[in-house]
Amino acid sequence: MLALFDLDNTLIDRLDAFRRWAAEFASERGLDEADVAWMEALDADGYCPRDTFLSGVRDRFGLAEPVEELWRAYRVRLPFLVSCPDEVLSGLDRLRAAGWAVGIVTNGAADSQTGKIRHSGLAGRVDGWAISGAEGVSKPDRRLFEIGAGRCGAVLGDGGWMVGDNPDADIAGGRAAGLGTVWIDRGLGGQCAADHVVTDAIAAIELLIRMNPDSQGR
Repeated sequence: MLALFDLDNTLIDRLDAFRRWAAEFASERGLDEADVAWMEALDADGYCPRDTFLSGVRDRFGLAEPVEELWRAYRVRLPFLVSCPDEVLSGLDRLRAAGWAVGIVTNGAADSQTGKIRHSGLAGRVDGWAISGAEGVSKPDRRLFEIGAGRCGAVLGDGGWMVGDNPDADIAGGRAAGLGTVWIDRGLGGQCAADHVVTDAIAAIELLIRMNPDSQGR
């Protein structure tokens, strides 16, 4: 049975890592807490495109570095600020031991997302991953789910589940790909037409472990 997981704000706390980056960035440049709050607002929980975000940062603070250099430095640093809870790592081990093929399907830059997977300890806990920046296609496109399934030695037609926090990219995309869906509700409001709703990845893993591995998802 196949279980695919989103990365940011599903398996790892991307917002916490961003806040750490913003605090470091501010400290290095003599900025204050109000500037950090402004960057967090502009970031929009990661939904602001990075070129737009970093262009805004460059303009507001009068930085000399070109956007391309700021983007490179951001991608290099952020993976080192990411962590994955021990309970999630051990839960993924238990899920695989229960007979599940486990993968990560994530949108984002190839180097940054790969760095997060490796530095958080997730690389050794999953069977494979698919990153939009490496594959040239993004969720909710079915093709990224297909690539992720293939990296885990599975095919979408055999059933499976998608776990993530984004109602469109993860849940609508997963459903369109023929997968059962588990929504991580982070308490930000809104509704989501998922098969199951949980509060975090740990609860999602426990839910999947309790399922019959021979079930066909949706």
